[in-house]
Amino acid sequence: MQDKLVNEHCILGIDPGTLFMGYAILHTVGQKAEIREFSTLDVHKLDDQYARLQQEFFFIQQLIDKHHPTCLAIETQFVDKNPQTMIKIVHAQGVAIAAALSRDVPIYEYSPMKIKMAITGNGHSTKQQVADMLQRFLHIPDEQMPKKLDATDALGIAYCHFLQLGLPVNTAKGAKNWTTFAKQHGLADTAATTPNQKLLAALRGHK
Repeated sequence: MQDKLVNEHCILGIDPGTLFMGYAILHTVGQKAEIREFSTLDVHKLDDQYARLQQEFFFIQQLIDKHHPTCLAIETQFVDKNPQTMIKIVHAQGVAIAAALSRDVPIYEYSPMKIKMAITGNGHSTKQQVADMLQRFLHIPDEQMPKKLDATDALGIAYCHFLQLGLPVNTAKGAKNWTTFAKQHGLADTAATTPNQKLLAALRGHK
């Protein structure tokens, strides 16, 4: 039986949005994860909401044709006080899912809290905290960090799926677990006291 850790994956992460859509391509082999591409698609200049959705649909198809991802990981269960905003986000989610289905790409859905728990150990962390952790995990130079957090949100979704596959956190050299990594990088005590095993357990168990 082939060791699960040697499996290779190409994960397409999508942070659905009506004006800005975050996307990320994360290539993984065993315990290693490498960013192939991550950025934001800006459609806010298009006046018609259906034109924006159409552009997102075709763009995701192009990403799939270019990178041949083995799956799509997408954020769902979005909640907003404004019903109209929720409806628009659901439309964007549906378009992304439809684009993946059109290319026979398997789909995995994750709630915002589950994604944050996976990355930071705190389901209520901020978008910036998620971005900071991803920068450390994936060794992203400051100059390559995007200005818009939609991109790092999408990367976080892809990385969340990477963890869901049962792979260990890709920590820095010499760090064998979350606690060691946190101490090496001077992270907050709340993160430093959360072992990797507990994070993975929470990731699997939290719905």
